[in-house]
Amino acid sequence: MSSAILFFVVLVYFALLLGVAWLTSRNANNDSFFIGNKNSNWMLVAFGMVGTTLSGVTFISVPGAVGRDGFGYLQIVLGYTLGYIAVAYVLLPLYYRLQLTSIYHYLDVRLGRRAYQSGAAFFIVSRTLGATARLYLVVSILQATILDSLGVPFWATNLVILLMILLYTYEGGVKTIVWTDTLQTTGMLLGLVSCVTWLMHSMDLGFLDSLAQMDAHGLARVLTLDMDSPAYFWKQVLAGMFITIAMTGMDQEMMQKNISVSTVGNAQKNMVTLTLILIGVLSLFLYLGGLLHLYAPAAGVAAAGDKLFPAVVMGHMPGVIQLIFFIALVSALFPSADGAITALTSSFCIDILGLQRRPALSERQRTSWRHRVHLGFCALFLLLVMLFKWLDSASMIGVILKLAGYTYGPLLGLFAFGILTRRGVLDRWVPLAVLAGPLLCWLLDRYQELLFGSYRLGLELLIINGLLVMGGLFLISVPQREGVKALA
Repeated sequence: MSSAILFFVVLVYFALLLGVAWLTSRNANNDSFFIGNKNSNWMLVAFGMVGTTLSGVTFISVPGAVGRDGFGYLQIVLGYTLGYIAVAYVLLPLYYRLQLTSIYHYLDVRLGRRAYQSGAAFFIVSRTLGATARLYLVVSILQATILDSLGVPFWATNLVILLMILLYTYEGGVKTIVWTDTLQTTGMLLGLVSCVTWLMHSMDLGFLDSLAQMDAHGLARVLTLDMDSPAYFWKQVLAGMFITIAMTGMDQEMMQKNISVSTVGNAQKNMVTLTLILIGVLSLFLYLGGLLHLYAPAAGVAAAGDKLFPAVVMGHMPGVIQLIFFIALVSALFPSADGAITALTSSFCIDILGLQRRPALSERQRTSWRHRVHLGFCALFLLLVMLFKWLDSASMIGVILKLAGYTYGPLLGLFAFGILTRRGVLDRWVPLAVLAGPLLCWLLDRYQELLFGSYRLGLELLIINGLLVMGGLFLISVPQREGVKALA
């Protein structure tokens, strides 16, 4: 299929998003932008969050990684399941009881202003780096498969996409994103199912036959029982659980959508439904990866890693499947950035600028500040995507999980200390305790061969980081301040 036709499809898809944005952002205000006026439909939130949770990284990197890791990602998926249960039944009731707009306000109430600002700052760093890494992956594929042939430079592609996202999130915020995420999740799943179906038909394989061939080629292995390996079973399960607790339950972008639902019961239904859908979808992505790695050698496809899936689609699948793939790819692209920019704007306005704590500001002034911050984050995303292009990486999912280990660990430590203990902290020392965790983790990672011999650190770095931050908070802790209730 020609690049011009595919480019036209992208434009039509964006026009559809703008139409949804126009319908949902009418009469929107700051409450609509931050928490969707607390009347979001939990079923829409659950389905839409699938696209946000998966994004372009899962769509491209998970199938590509099957050649190296087999179905080992299922170990992490098991951990994800445990993590979502913890978020649903531990964190959500806490957030609803405090009627939070920003979840980091919990840290203010429980530990003090510096803890609150430290948590918000680490979220802003974490989500900015993670979202731009995801965005870079999908933009680079669009560039290579469509826009290079049309003579469009990478920086222009990046700029136009961010301007598109800015247009449909500028007013409606969460109120709009709940609906656009639903559309985008539908597009992504349509692409996944279509490509799986075509590959099975092309190779004349049934489900059981394909699994048998994957097993014969070493693609279906799940368990890693070597304790020294970064992919050791219990490392992966525990890491998956804490990744979910940190990157979902302690992430303003993900929780902003949850707390836009009217009641905690409906928010918990949303989380359980999301968990069940994700288990099925991630399993299907791994199965797709197995099919791709069976098909590629026979078809003479030399690509590997993140480049395998696009290479098979563009070089071997019919035009209609290529069209569906691009709809799915664009559907994976926008949730990588739209919800992130909205949540970052919300956190910066509420947690850093303190707009809700400044009663002298009119609604119009608050909106003006929000617009400026929104534009600022779009500009920052533009710069960081260009930086990721300069750095490049064979597998962006590894980069993102590595970044998460360093940047979400402090959030894990702060919330765990607040929930699991009844002690207060010396507020002025909190930033040092929070920064010490990632610094010590960097040293452990750098000198792990000297310190641990053959043992290799993997995703458990996030847990170690959280424990180090929690330990640092214990060192500066004091008995709970009189009159301040522990909110665990």
